[in-house]
Amino acid sequence: HHHHHHHHRGGHGHNHGNKVPYNGYNSEEYLDRLEPNGNIPADKSNCRYGDWRSTDSTDHHDRVQRQLSVSSDSKLLDDDIREETRVIMRPKKPPRPKSEVFLNKQDPHPRRKRFSAFGGDSPFGKSDAYIKLEPLGEGSYATVYKGFSNLTHQRVALKEIRLQEEEGAPFTAIREASLLKELKHSNIVTLHDIVHTRETLTFVFEYVNTDLSQYMEKHPGGLDHRNVRLFLFQLLRGLSYCHKRRVLHRDVKPQNLLISDCGELKLADFGLARAKSVPSHTYSHEVVTLWYRPPDVLLGSTEYSTSLDMWGVGCIFVEMVTGMPTFPGIRDTYDQLDKIFKLLGTPTEETWPGVTHFPGYKPHKLGFYRPRKLGHNFPRLYDIVDGETIANAFLQLNPEQRIGAEEALQHPYFAPLPRKLYELPDETSIFTVEGVHLFPEPNRQNK
Repeated sequence: HHHHHHHHRGGHGHNHGNKVPYNGYNSEEYLDRLEPNGNIPADKSNCRYGDWRSTDSTDHHDRVQRQLSVSSDSKLLDDDIREETRVIMRPKKPPRPKSEVFLNKQDPHPRRKRFSAFGGDSPFGKSDAYIKLEPLGEGSYATVYKGFSNLTHQRVALKEIRLQEEEGAPFTAIREASLLKELKHSNIVTLHDIVHTRETLTFVFEYVNTDLSQYMEKHPGGLDHRNVRLFLFQLLRGLSYCHKRRVLHRDVKPQNLLISDCGELKLADFGLARAKSVPSHTYSHEVVTLWYRPPDVLLGSTEYSTSLDMWGVGCIFVEMVTGMPTFPGIRDTYDQLDKIFKLLGTPTEETWPGVTHFPGYKPHKLGFYRPRKLGHNFPRLYDIVDGETIANAFLQLNPEQRIGAEEALQHPYFAPLPRKLYELPDETSIFTVEGVHLFPEPNRQNK
């Protein structure tokens, strides 16, 4: 019973006339994009994966609900900030936020549940397309399981959305699915298949071993500079591909950057991304872990553009180099801004025209600081040729002055890399280029 309508594209927010009801919910996306096709392309990855212990991590928690009740004109109100304080209280020396993966004890005897790639009552209902193994992580709208595909005999990650229980789940799920179906790139996690039954919608993703957050925990004290360069290059390559297609990720942080065994970096967790014309209109400010959230958004700006993702890239770059989060705010929005301004200086109308008009710009809550060099806090940046200059280009307070992904790929910091990397097709891994490989990380004992 698959009938395919024509695929609509165009402004996602503005198709009021032709919404298609989906599972009892009005969704802004189209179900026909999601019809399971029962076949899984072979893995594009160039790695031979040896070790499957860790996980495909997704980190949803409760930001999804908040993001779904969007006011048409969201202001950063004191109430929001108090609410945020409750959610984000952290101990004095804040640990890096964990991926959900760590919450699960390994179950020695996972229950194997078989289900079909072809939805509930299709004649193929008995095809044991996927075997569901142990859970890898809980999100607010989905559980991620390790799985096995009987079609390709490969490991997969199964992201299972419960349709009945979760009010907003289909929206978030469908948004993620329809975006990922369109995004085909070696630095973006691959959505292989979608399985639709009455109770659940299951996304079948490629399985990736670990994420950047876990990788940095495993190698404390900063990563090998050559690896930092390869990770940053891939992150920019994936983002540049998204941004050209007017897709913002909106939640760039180490837990959402999956890392395969040979060092392929893949952007994951597009649940909050939205294909919109850029800059997009008012949107809830509640979308980013505070540590990686740009100052314009912290100040209540809703004029989102691709610069939103670029601030997070800068934070992650510095974190990879130093092994320490760049701006680990511990309380609320204003604590986070304080961390940023202490280093980069408090913005003024001279340095950032329009900044005083943001709803969150409250001088009595913001200390006044002079700007310092990034290298003042992070001297390690000086150990790398062009390290401080590229970090500076990302970490501009004024979003207009932040470097874009495409432009950043041309920065002299990347000069040591082979030019061949710039001619690769979208779906080809950088590790196909001769001489490009991950280096062993230095074995530092806690510093």
